Amino acid sequence: MNRVPADAENAHSSSLESCPSLRDVHSINPTQLMARIESYEGREKKGISDVRRTFCLFVTFDLLFITLLWIIELNVKGGIETTLEKEVLHYDYSSSYFDIFLLAVFRFKVLILAYAMCRLRHWWAIAFTTAVTSAFLLAKVIISQLFSQGAFGYVLPIISFILAWIETWFLDFKVLPQEAEEENRFLIAQDASERAALLHPGVLSDGQFYSPPESVAGSDEDSEEKQDSEKP
Repeated sequence: MNRVPADAENAHSSSLESCPSLRDVHSINPTQLMARIESYEGREKKGISDVRRTFCLFVTFDLLFITLLWIIELNVKGGIETTLEKEVLHYDYSSSYFDIFLLAVFRFKVLILAYAMCRLRHWWAIAFTTAVTSAFLLAKVIISQLFSQGAFGYVLPIISFILAWIETWFLDFKVLPQEAEEENRFLIAQDASERAALLHPGVLSDGQFYSPPESVAGSDEDSEEKQDSEKP
């Protein structure tokens, strides 16, 4: 005799378990979703993301810092004009720092072209520049005679090597994962907004409401008097 109520209770409990998912769907706020979508589209129209802009600023800092150190090295050796003529016009691989400056210019041009102008979302450009920088600096340190020229023989190659690898780390662990996460959030929000638009109907406009015209005061009394007068 108790089987029928038990089955009814089980069916009721199963229906209640399915209700939270429906409540979760109905609890989506379309206004917040549209605000997120519009903010993401605004960032896309504005240009590159904030984390990518920070990366480009760091690449620019790399070039300027290496240039500053190279200019200081030219002054230390006895004047900019004399040393510049010696290192550029009479370039010597074993004693000149001009190639390290050109290496910084090479990194700047390739990375800005790839990640600022072309907005590349792959690591091959930074891998190429870092590999070229590392190989060139290792060969220069082994073959050349930079260590016999004072502190700058250590500072310029080491700093150039460190900056190149910091750029690689920043792009691979910060820029690309964060942009991929933002894109996934945008797709999820867009999908949820489409579902919410199907579940929540639009607000009724004023034209969809109809109010009957107001009756004239005393019209009911006049009709009653006419009915009384027509009676025999």
